[in-house]
Amino acid sequence: MLSPKQARIHEFQVVPSLPEPLKPLMDIARNLWWTWTPDAVELFVRIDRDLWHEAKHNPVIVLGSCPQSRLEALAADESYLSAIGRVHEQMSLHLSHPRWFQKQYPEAEARDNACIAYFCAEFGLTECLQSYSGGLGILAGDHLKSASDLGLPLVGIGLLYRNGYFQQYLNADGWQQEFYPDLDFTNLPLERVRGDDGEKLEVTVELPGRSVNAAVWEAQVGRIRLLLMDTDVESNEPADRNITSQLYGGDMEMRIKQEIVLGIGGRRLLAELGYEPTVRHMNEGHAAFSALEHIRMLIEKHDMTFDEARRAGAAGNLFTTHTPVPAGIDRFPRQMIEHYLKEYHKTLRIDMENLLALGRENVFNPDESFSMAVLALRTSDQANGVAELHGKVSRKMWANIWPNVPNEEVPIGHVTNGVHGGTWISPDMVWLLNRYLPMDWISDRGDPRMWEAVDHIPDEELWRVHERRRQKLVRWMRTTHRDQLERRGAPSEDMDKCDDLFDHRALTIGFARRFATYKRAALLFRDVERLTKLLTDEERPLQIVVAGKAHPADTQGKELIRHIVHFAREHGMSKRVVFIENYNIAVARYMVQGVDVWLNNPRRPMEASGTSGMKAALNGVLNCSVLDGWWDEAWQKDIGWAIGRGETYDNYDYQDQVESEALYNLLEKQIVPMFYDRTRAGVPKKWVQWMKRSLREYGPRFNSNRMIREYTEKYYMPAHERAVRLCDENFAGARDLAGYIHDLRRHWHHINIRKIDADVSQPLGVHKPLEINAEIELNSLSPADVKVQVYYGPIDGEGNIIPGTAHDMQHAEKVDDGVHRYTGKMIVPNSGRHGFAIRVIPGGADLASPFIPGLITWDYEPEPAVSKVQPVTVKA
Repeated sequence: MLSPKQARIHEFQVVPSLPEPLKPLMDIARNLWWTWTPDAVELFVRIDRDLWHEAKHNPVIVLGSCPQSRLEALAADESYLSAIGRVHEQMSLHLSHPRWFQKQYPEAEARDNACIAYFCAEFGLTECLQSYSGGLGILAGDHLKSASDLGLPLVGIGLLYRNGYFQQYLNADGWQQEFYPDLDFTNLPLERVRGDDGEKLEVTVELPGRSVNAAVWEAQVGRIRLLLMDTDVESNEPADRNITSQLYGGDMEMRIKQEIVLGIGGRRLLAELGYEPTVRHMNEGHAAFSALEHIRMLIEKHDMTFDEARRAGAAGNLFTTHTPVPAGIDRFPRQMIEHYLKEYHKTLRIDMENLLALGRENVFNPDESFSMAVLALRTSDQANGVAELHGKVSRKMWANIWPNVPNEEVPIGHVTNGVHGGTWISPDMVWLLNRYLPMDWISDRGDPRMWEAVDHIPDEELWRVHERRRQKLVRWMRTTHRDQLERRGAPSEDMDKCDDLFDHRALTIGFARRFATYKRAALLFRDVERLTKLLTDEERPLQIVVAGKAHPADTQGKELIRHIVHFAREHGMSKRVVFIENYNIAVARYMVQGVDVWLNNPRRPMEASGTSGMKAALNGVLNCSVLDGWWDEAWQKDIGWAIGRGETYDNYDYQDQVESEALYNLLEKQIVPMFYDRTRAGVPKKWVQWMKRSLREYGPRFNSNRMIREYTEKYYMPAHERAVRLCDENFAGARDLAGYIHDLRRHWHHINIRKIDADVSQPLGVHKPLEINAEIELNSLSPADVKVQVYYGPIDGEGNIIPGTAHDMQHAEKVDDGVHRYTGKMIVPNSGRHGFAIRVIPGGADLASPFIPGLITWDYEPEPAVSKVQPVTVKA
């Protein structure tokens, strides 16, 4: 090896030498559109199938490594050239033809300059681009792919990691080991971004006492541009060159430096390239510093106060949280924020204490750590969870930011995740669906009508396709497991046994995910005797394929992997239970397309969404899961199995016992018997009917095209329109809104609910109105500044209104200086014990939500300080 210390090395780049007729192949290889286009993939497989697999499905390496003689032969092959022409034309149409967004919002780009910036710390697009660790990154990759399918004006921003996320292998004892490969970016489907002057572009951020530069790379994802920053440039100090070395590697110091580059650097990069995004989507809190940088840029360019710039920026900010437990949130100690942002806060025109308050749930607690999720919530007017249940969990989790607001009204919504059908549905299944579904089903995967024709597929054909997928999974597992054993130095007799690994006809269960303890990978292995009986049944055998990574610092997660490996080894189940190393996109694809049942048993409600089960469902695989994440809203009778009924437990060991018993009962009494109940033709008729229902129900609901449409209609376009409105005429709307909220904060403490009149002495009839009058002391505020509401609903055993409904009361008259009378009525739809309370909230027309932290007044009891609920008995 020759190092730069021994001699000056002159660097240059070598690119594939393609014959002229093959030049379009490089255009296709450089656009990740090929990752969801089977005909495009087939072009590279035809060059050299073995090389395609050796290159880890990297077309750039295939084109650069293929012998010139083979390329010349292909250049003379008319059928191959015809295939290139068809695929290249298909890609050109995808890039240029108007899509759903252009048809739905024809003037948004041309007139209003709509642009969505999508920030994320990881993107999982293809197995050869290792810039992802798991579900968050895969979701982000699917987000970009569907944005391309639907034509959204979206640009992605992330980091490019020199060593990616760790690669996993197991030692002879089954203990996880990690290594970090050094990625050659020039041999990936990436291009270095250049500025207007033709020079390689770099973006700069400030760290204490120095500046850090980041190179900019671009991945083209269909119509979508993904910009990735890399600090491994010569002008940086050695320690700073390592900032983008590893995804989720290093300590807390490394994490904050990465997030400064992602958020602050990413927003500066957009400006450098001429992007002025009207909507900025922070996918998790890692990118929350982008909101501060946007504020700083507005202040610098338009001479605004911090509050004015914050209101202008928040109008276009959307924060998506993926974390249902506080422990999963990035939090930094006060001293670290002071160290890294000690100069930056001055550019925001606020002091350090006010900056720190933006990251606290309790702004008055100086000892609270700085939360990136809280920063994102306090600088965004839109926020969402990633499943219906996760939305509820998030509203409860972050309720402290909005004190005295009922949990169900905390302004955090939800958009349930989806998966990209073009990426995850097997080519065999696509071929089958093409025969029976309408011609436009691929472009309109979110339309339920497209999936109705699934019922027309003959049972035998669907089952035959599924069995081919299982056979392919088994063949791949045998080869993969043999390679694993060889790397561990296993004896040849162990490797020879791989030929008998798994039975391609047996019921196959798949379990693959991050090996965090709450996901309970070992739940199925809790009762050795019952599981062994299932695995060794000669007439109705069961087999289990497992994959997943534990974080390098998670010893408990590693122990779970080791436990599964030892179970198979010590109980003679190595042919029936297999752990596949190095879980990645390629492994996931084989598994979700080839197993019969997808198992998921997290500890409810700790699973935010769980998209692997969706990928399986889109391939006709049936799900068996705890009612958590997406399955809580998806499960229906006769489409899969629910472990339990959504219970939560304080005693985790007891919970594991109860739910493992429930899982074994499902396997023994329902899943195994149904799978092996065959017709004379060998088709499990009831199982196939469930497969069809799964495809028909989940195909349109849990694909990312539906998800992107929902984001667009629910968040992107409303945020875009509101941001444009507040920023028009030199930000007049944002300045007025900031002034309005400033006045509310100055005078809110003077608001008092002085008197309430309502006749609750007698029971109220169902659907009969109850008239309510309230006198409110607004003092310096006017009725136009606020809303007075009656909040009512059933009362639980502790005297709480759950769930509540709010109705606006009407301003009736001015009673005295600063005192106003409001009238309203409530109508209760059912009998029982009910109650109501009166509250005052902000009422400005330009507010995204009427709930501003700290600005809500209820009619309080003198002691203790809790809202006074007026009991009402409603009779039938």
